[in-house]
Amino acid sequence: MGIMILGIGTDIANIDRIAGTLERFGDRFRDRVFTPVEQAKSEGRRDVAGTYAKRWAAKEACSKALGTGLRMGVAWKDMAVSNLHTGQPVMAVTGWARDRLDAMTPPGHAAIIHVTLTDDHPWAQAFVVIEARPIA
Repeated sequence: MGIMILGIGTDIANIDRIAGTLERFGDRFRDRVFTPVEQAKSEGRRDVAGTYAKRWAAKEACSKALGTGLRMGVAWKDMAVSNLHTGQPVMAVTGWARDRLDAMTPPGHAAIIHVTLTDDHPWAQAFVVIEARPIA
């Protein structure tokens, strides 16, 4: 087996809805959904709500690419977006999301999660592609 696509997911989030949720629930919402790294990145940006909305969409897209949606034990913080020094977003998975990824990865392959984020107010969008590459 060569390189293969294991899963694809996409999601779109309304930035104004996320802004309202942040206003209404504050830290309760932030701490339930976002890791400390995601919170620091979002709070440090000019468009705080837009940055959170892109990460929300990325988590939804990742859960879809994993084939589960946000059910079956996947927790919001099991999927975390960070950025390389170039600014490129990357997705790390832990907990049940990691277990699911490991289970869907064929033997002799490594899974790579690709993520891309974009926004155009009031929308934030994410795509996630999970690829399996043979281990050399």
